[in-house]
Amino acid sequence: MSYSISPSDDGLYLILKITGNINRRVAMEYNLKAHAIGAELGISRYLVDLTESRNIDSAVDTYEFAYNDMRQEPQISRAARIALVVAPGDHSHDFVETVARNSGLDVVIFTDRAAAEQYLQMQ
Repeated sequence: MSYSISPSDDGLYLILKITGNINRRVAMEYNLKAHAIGAELGISRYLVDLTESRNIDSAVDTYEFAYNDMRQEPQISRAARIALVVAPGDHSHDFVETVARNSGLDVVIFTDRAAAEQYLQMQ
C-alpha cells in the first residue's frame, strides 16, 4: 500500500492518490496528513484517487470512520469538499459516501476524474 499527496496544477485542491487495500485506520492516517497540508496551503478541497484501492472495512467500521473518526478529529476540516474517484465497477467505497454524507461531510463518489475535478472547481 502506498500514497502520495500533491496540489492540483491550479492549486485549488489537493490530490491524495492511494494504491492497495484501505481500511479505516489507514484512511484516517492519510486524511490527517492531507488535511494538515491543506491547512498549511489554505486548501479545503480534496480529490482522493482510489482507482487502485479497495475498501476492505466492514459496514460497522465504515460507519465509525464517518461518524466518529472524521467528524470528531479537530484536524479534519468540516468545510472540506471531497471527491472520491473510484474504478468503474468498484462499489467497495459506496457506503463510505453514504455515511459520510449522512454525517454532514461533503463527500461525493465519481468514476470520471474530469467530473470530480469539475466538482472541486465549482464555487
